[in-house]
Amino acid sequence: MKTLLTLTTRLIAGQKWSFLRGLALSFLVLAMGAALLGLSGWFVTAAAVAGITGLGLDFDFFRPSAGVRGLALGRAVARYGERLLTHDATLRALADLRIALMDGVARRPHEEQARLRGAQALNRLTSDVDALDGLLLRLVLPFLAAGMVQVSALLMLWWLEGLPIGLAVFLIYLVGGGFGLIWVARAARHDARAAETALQNIRRRALETMRARADLAVAGQLEAATAQTLAEVEADALARRNLEALDRRVAAVISLTTALAGAAALAIAGQMAMAGQITPARAAVGLFVALALAESLMLLRRGMAEIGRMQEAGARVLALTDTPERTEPENPRSAPDPTAPLLVARALSFTRPAAARPVFTNLTLELHPGETVFLTGPSGAGKSTALAVLAGLMAPDDGELMLAGQPLAHWPEAKLRSMLTMVPQRSQLIGGTIAENLALALPMGEDLPDAEAWAALRAVALDEVIDARGGLGALLGEGGTGLSGGQSKRLALARAALRKPKILLLDEPTEGLDAETARATLTGLRALLPESAFLVVSHRTPDLALATRSIPLG
Repeated sequence: MKTLLTLTTRLIAGQKWSFLRGLALSFLVLAMGAALLGLSGWFVTAAAVAGITGLGLDFDFFRPSAGVRGLALGRAVARYGERLLTHDATLRALADLRIALMDGVARRPHEEQARLRGAQALNRLTSDVDALDGLLLRLVLPFLAAGMVQVSALLMLWWLEGLPIGLAVFLIYLVGGGFGLIWVARAARHDARAAETALQNIRRRALETMRARADLAVAGQLEAATAQTLAEVEADALARRNLEALDRRVAAVISLTTALAGAAALAIAGQMAMAGQITPARAAVGLFVALALAESLMLLRRGMAEIGRMQEAGARVLALTDTPERTEPENPRSAPDPTAPLLVARALSFTRPAAARPVFTNLTLELHPGETVFLTGPSGAGKSTALAVLAGLMAPDDGELMLAGQPLAHWPEAKLRSMLTMVPQRSQLIGGTIAENLALALPMGEDLPDAEAWAALRAVALDEVIDARGGLGALLGEGGTGLSGGQSKRLALARAALRKPKILLLDEPTEGLDAETARATLTGLRALLPESAFLVVSHRTPDLALATRSIPLG
């Protein structure tokens, strides 16, 4: 419960007044419902008694009927206001939570961020945030409003009819309703988890099947993959049927609790009426109020059924949002030394957590302005990991790493990225225009001059392709779909070149390109950035002809 309390506090923090107003209206809706049914019961009973005793002409029909109409209209207005306030505040709170979640993910280590880009991890993050929209709307606010209206009903029945009636109704609802809600929270945990797991598997398998449908069809596995997805659909349906059956049983428990509360109120009030302590009309109030209070428990059924799912989702979300801030150097000394090499690595080594042996050891190199240095070695030697370490994305276990004469760890993040840029083997594009993809290289709010954009595209031999597609305003689909693999790679290279870094780290920059285009791309980048130092990882032998020198790894 600590997890849910922490999340509730954070969600409410930025929208506290909206939630407080929504809570007040939620209480008002329940209170008006109880008052409406209690007044109606009193009105009908009192009118009947007046008719039987011959006092009908003297009975005031107008004020009670006006009260009934007023409560009915007021309840409708309060319900509308409560939905408007609480849903709007919840959507705003979830938007803030998503920002905090992405901020926490951005502070995670480089390798973990790469894993979180997978379809399964992204589906999980989306589902976790979606699960938390019910924390406030279906659990916290209904729980608080129900508690407030139950206590209010106890006080009102005590005042109108006496403490025994109010206390009997309150205790029956406390015991019976509490039992039903705790039961559904415990019993639904397994099926709620099964439904969530099945839903995640449906999303993952459907996405994988759609992306790999051509390969699956060629291998004769498309029907088998589809059958696996349908099996997950059946598992999801079974779990949800179990939850629906449990919901019906809990509804029966709440209905029995309501009947017991009503019967107890009627029995005690009947005895008091026979003893002349209250009138018959007033004796009916406790029965109808007891029946109306069932609504406060019914609102909590779904929230209690999902409490296990919320708790697990909340724990995962908090683990990401609570990622510690990246430590900035206490005494940053990031003034470049113009006489020093741009990048110096001496005896660097790196080992992954819990790995038996290091990825690479004894990496030593120097980069100078205008150089094109190739990092070579067999597949699996750790060349891509070495680039990530040199880029400051992962810390080395041992050795010395200097940038422009200062330890790389002493450079603040913003200044480090202005000096050094890396293009990984698999770069990410966004859904949007070509210009928007290129503008990601620039500081926030800075406009991208068309001339610079075309110069970068021309440097990577992509200008004619983009011009044929409609120019810088041409739209790409989600993830940059619409370009071939080689074209996407070159667009990422053009984006990196727009930063005009002193050091450019390139991981397989010519992968998927023919020899002529590969050569044009590397020579174009060198012409665009004549003073920058290039450190390139490539398995293509023709690319080595453009190297100033090469350094073996492994």
